[in-house]
Amino acid sequence: MVTPQPVVVLHDVRSRTERRLVTTWARETHPGSCVRGVDDGWLADQFDDDALLVPARVAWVAAPRSDGTRTTDMLGHLTPRRPWPLAQPLLARRAPGAVTIVVGEAATLAELRSRFEKEPPGGDSLEEFIRHAAILASDRAERRLVGDRYKVPRRVAEQIASSARLRDKVRALAADTGATYDEVFGEVQDCLTELTAVQSPAVIDAYRAVLSPMHARAWKVNVDESGLESLRALNKHSALVFLPAHRSYADPLVLGEVLHTHDFPRNHTLGGSNMAIWPIGPLGKRAGMVFIRRANADDRAYKLALREYLAHLAAKRFNLEWYIEGGRTRTGKLRPPKFGLLSYLTRALQEKRTDDVQLVPVSIVYDHMHEVHALSDEQGGATKAAEGSRWLARYVRGQLSNRGNAWVQFGEPFSLRQALADAGEGSTQLEKVAFQICDGINRATPVTPTALVTFALLGTHHRALTLAEIRRVSHALLDYLDSRGITGPADVLRSDDALVATLEQLVASGVTSLWSGGPEPVWAVSPGQHRVAAFYRNGAIHHLVTRAIVELALLHVADRDADTTPLDAAYAEALRLRDLLKFEFFFPTTQQFRADVVAECELIDPDWFDRAHTESGLTDLLASSTMLVAHRAFRSFFDAQLVVAEALRDKEPGRELDEEALLGECLGLGQQMWLQGRLHRADSVSRELYATALKLARHRGLVDGDGDAATVRRARAEFAETVVDVLARMSRIAELEEAILSEGAV
Repeated sequence: MVTPQPVVVLHDVRSRTERRLVTTWARETHPGSCVRGVDDGWLADQFDDDALLVPARVAWVAAPRSDGTRTTDMLGHLTPRRPWPLAQPLLARRAPGAVTIVVGEAATLAELRSRFEKEPPGGDSLEEFIRHAAILASDRAERRLVGDRYKVPRRVAEQIASSARLRDKVRALAADTGATYDEVFGEVQDCLTELTAVQSPAVIDAYRAVLSPMHARAWKVNVDESGLESLRALNKHSALVFLPAHRSYADPLVLGEVLHTHDFPRNHTLGGSNMAIWPIGPLGKRAGMVFIRRANADDRAYKLALREYLAHLAAKRFNLEWYIEGGRTRTGKLRPPKFGLLSYLTRALQEKRTDDVQLVPVSIVYDHMHEVHALSDEQGGATKAAEGSRWLARYVRGQLSNRGNAWVQFGEPFSLRQALADAGEGSTQLEKVAFQICDGINRATPVTPTALVTFALLGTHHRALTLAEIRRVSHALLDYLDSRGITGPADVLRSDDALVATLEQLVASGVTSLWSGGPEPVWAVSPGQHRVAAFYRNGAIHHLVTRAIVELALLHVADRDADTTPLDAAYAEALRLRDLLKFEFFFPTTQQFRADVVAECELIDPDWFDRAHTESGLTDLLASSTMLVAHRAFRSFFDAQLVVAEALRDKEPGRELDEEALLGECLGLGQQMWLQGRLHRADSVSRELYATALKLARHRGLVDGDGDAATVRRARAEFAETVVDVLARMSRIAELEEAILSEGAV
């Protein structure tokens, strides 16, 4: 006679009703089985190795009606959350379809013991290991029932703290700092508790409902659904790390709703602790939000905890999300990337905590934003408003009126492991990977109607444009984008109705002004709104950077040496301009950049090489083009460089400069130069642009130069002369375009 295999049902329940339901199920399904709770303190030596351990849990789900729809009564509101214990008996009797026993993957005690013995020493006991395994198996089974969007980690801080790997690192840190092991371990435990987020289905739903006023009415969200389907397939085999551009406080909420709607697992979203205000903080921590201290550079225990937590999430294949710029853009274009979290994830790969992750560049762009006015003020020197309950109330009020459209587009995902290998060893490895992410974001970013119209309006100097002039610029830009294979929502501007509607939206938001008291209406950027208009324009400016560089380079070719070919001269000047803009934009490799320059020259005129031997030929070449963009794309950036060059001119070389004080001085000087007519547009008076220009000057040795004073002064003067020369070429291009607009006006 064959002895039946002993069965132990390990349940993970939270109420008497759930225990009763599991016990009843176990008696019916596994007669004679032993029913124990995961927290009952059962001992592995009570059972033989052939005992089969069956994880089980109660899941509360919406009961379908006879017509196939879900209930809309209280039951529908309770699901897929766990109902209150007092309501469970009534719900189980009256809606038996609402309760289901989910069963995790079973394993024998011998199998679990073997898996435990392969774990690093110094971790959990066998009982704790089996407990964790049972909970995780039940989690997986429940996800199959309620959907991937609810992916729930348990006891994360305890799991990380109990690992032998972490304890070894704590010992090393204690030895390095002179603190005791217990002191460092206690600090790390506290930091892990502070960092660790959970994903409670009930709180996730509450979080979404409570914070929906921050975004739900503000925009109609347009989603790249084809990109989502390819990501879904990829997510079956690898964790995804979503890396969006950061324009709005609402970005995580918008992306979270997109992923929730399409049944993706909820991301663990890493963000600044400045947003851990009520109610965002208490709810967010239980809805997958990981709030990180902004100032943690000197706290080694905190950094160790953050590294281990990120590695743990990657090892468990939870999807992640963070904003590689480290904060919202103030200018509308991507900011330089931050490498900290990327370096932690890279270390997790190097330590073989995970095989790989897929990095997903994400573009989130809006055609109108309430908060852009505050961002503009910060560029002008205003202090950033501190986040708090009052701030949140003001933000929500500003978001209650409809602001138009938002677009969420997904770039081409790529393997972090492969990207690191392609980047090669060395100090620039992470920088190359980060730039690949930023390039992916830029490529995915669509050109919006607002971006295209503000691009047209910002090209003039104190002059309003007629509808015909705006149409001419917009259509030429659309034709150019089509020739590059760049399509997007701005295509609607081929219709005058859509063009006028976009202008009306800008007028309603105060960004532009309309004068209709003459024979035909004219539009211009409103006084004090140039930085706001530039924010919208800059969302698409990266698509035009190479074209603008080529226009400036072609005007330089006539001055080349006699033995230099037009192509070599144009490329050499393009490289020089690229070097001046290296801290503003993301450029491809030099080989790809050269190919892009040639392609842009041929787009202007396939016979450009034959026409580029004289200044008149170059002028004719550019004048025959239907579109010129250099003055619109670059004027404010080179104006800012001119302000920094002027500010540095009178500074004594070799003396340490207070950067904050210098930026304040640049703001004052820039405003003066604008009022004097020495700068072309008011949007160049920007602390953000001055900070980048100062970074370029420092890179060139113009701020804290190590050379003798005369050499530094000469280098500063040469820098100023270079910028003045580029600005002069922009003025020539602007004059050519004025003639083009005059001839083409209808």
